[in-house]
Amino acid sequence: MLPSRTRPQIANIHASCVAAGSRGILLIGASGQGKSDLALRLIDRGARLVADDRCDIWFERDRLWCRPPENLAGKIEVRGIGIVEQPWTAPVPLALAVRLIDRYERMPPAGQVETIAGHALPAVLLSAFEGSAPIKVMLALDQLAPGA
Repeated sequence: MLPSRTRPQIANIHASCVAAGSRGILLIGASGQGKSDLALRLIDRGARLVADDRCDIWFERDRLWCRPPENLAGKIEVRGIGIVEQPWTAPVPLALAVRLIDRYERMPPAGQVETIAGHALPAVLLSAFEGSAPIKVMLALDQLAPGA
C-alpha cells in the first residue's frame, strides 16, 4: 500500500498578490491602505493579478504559494469604478511581502521578514500611495528575492 500524501494546510488571509515573472509579491495591510491600488499600478507596469483582497497561502516544496479563492479569481476592486475582471495567474511561489503602512524608516534594517502561514518571507515596509511605490516594490523584489 502506498503512503497517502497529505494536502498542505491552506491559510486564507486578507491580502492582495501579483506576479512579476514567476515571483509572487504579497501586499499586506489594513483595509483602505492601498493593496488593490498598488496591485493595479503594478499590473500597469507588467505584473499579473494573482488575487485581490483574499489570498489562499500554503507551504509546499520548500516554498510559500499563493492563489485566489475560487469565487474571487480574476477580480480586483478599483475604487470609484467597482469590481473589474482582469486576466490572472495562479498558483505562484511567493518571493516578497510588502507590508503597507503610513510611515516607515528612511533606512530600514536589513533582513526584514514577514511571517506568512508560519514561514518567513523577505519583506519591505512601504506606503502604497507614494507615486514611487510600484518602482520601490520592483527594486525590493530584485534586491531581496533575485531570481527566486
